[in-house]
Amino acid sequence: MNNPIQTSQTLRRVVIAGGTRVPFCRSNTAYAELTNLDMLADTLQQLSSKFGLAGKKIDEVLAGAVTSHSKDWNLAREAVLSTDLSPATPGITLQMACGTSLQAALMSAARIATGQIECAIAAGTDTTSDAPIVFKRKFARRLIKLGQARTFKARLRAFKGFSLGELAPQAPANGEPRTRLSMGEHCELMAQEWGITRQEQDQLALESHLKAAAAYEAGFFDELVSAYQGVSRDNNIRADSSLEKLSALKPAFDRETGTLSAGNSTPLTDGAAAVLLCSEEYAHANNLPIQAYLSAGRSSAIDFVHGEGLLMAPTVAVSEMLQQNNLSLQDFDCYEIHEAFAAQALCTLKAWEDDAFCRDKLGLSQALGSIDRNRMNIKGGSLAFGHPFAATGARILGSLAAILEEKGSGRGLISICTAGGMGVAAIVERP
Repeated sequence: MNNPIQTSQTLRRVVIAGGTRVPFCRSNTAYAELTNLDMLADTLQQLSSKFGLAGKKIDEVLAGAVTSHSKDWNLAREAVLSTDLSPATPGITLQMACGTSLQAALMSAARIATGQIECAIAAGTDTTSDAPIVFKRKFARRLIKLGQARTFKARLRAFKGFSLGELAPQAPANGEPRTRLSMGEHCELMAQEWGITRQEQDQLALESHLKAAAAYEAGFFDELVSAYQGVSRDNNIRADSSLEKLSALKPAFDRETGTLSAGNSTPLTDGAAAVLLCSEEYAHANNLPIQAYLSAGRSSAIDFVHGEGLLMAPTVAVSEMLQQNNLSLQDFDCYEIHEAFAAQALCTLKAWEDDAFCRDKLGLSQALGSIDRNRMNIKGGSLAFGHPFAATGARILGSLAAILEEKGSGRGLISICTAGGMGVAAIVERP
């Protein structure tokens, strides 16, 4: 009989040594000619250079992309092999939509905490500039049959009944397969359900841009964001934004009565981010900084197909995580609430304040309550930085650890919504 996997008797603390990322750029701008592999490999190399990891074997690199080509089936491993990390470092590719790199961090953190591994890198990359364009299934099947053909007659049969219309490319669909609605259309329904106004959304978007611009000017991102391809900061940030400019934009998803616009929704974005995690013993042995600790996490899903709000799953993930850790929603010094849309973040906050929702959906005796908005996304959010889907979690995790290091101590909460009606939450602490 095989011996069971041996783990440590008590859970170890998981160190966030730090993170790095390239500036995020609107799709089809600065990174238009780059691939997911290009950006992920370069970001991992930047992380290696930052922490002196050249030639070192990292126990695992977990990374992924949402918009990917079939040729990138081994994305994480190929990225590792494109860096100066030891080629003995395993690369594991995963995908959980917008929660990909935070989920990667939680999975590696669990293995570090239980003593199975000592160190890991969690990362994500995404580009919609290099979106996979494929042929429709009928023509694709013809090409497969053509490849299998061994005679000239068999090749001719592969194209029997062929029409030029089959050559029309099939671009990736920006919508949920189960509902055929885009994320923006789903979020419009959420905004209507929760009574989120256009003015509220534009105000949150404005705050996101102004905070992000101020953080750059203060030098907060000097150690977090590395210049790349001639770009030194995220090119979506609008320091000169105003409510007047935002309110002048037309609705983007519901042209008649909608409240979501290009200004209060994240744009399609290219970029990559990575975070180094390890045990305290590994950090001390390798002279790595201890910015903060990743202490808890939770994933969740809701039934958006039958009417629940597509992007409301973080309300569940956060609630369950708080209960598991005997914490209240107010027990945090800062909150990183992913802003896929201003309306989505505002719906989440409103749901936590709602007695009926917290009772009927979360199974609580009372509402979780409100948070201090002055503690939310204090260095800016996704509305300003942009949102390369799989990279956002690592971006937020790296920034939150740096925020807590800057503060000297504290506890932070992360909440990320994802496509497919899922959510990921985490707690980061610095004693």
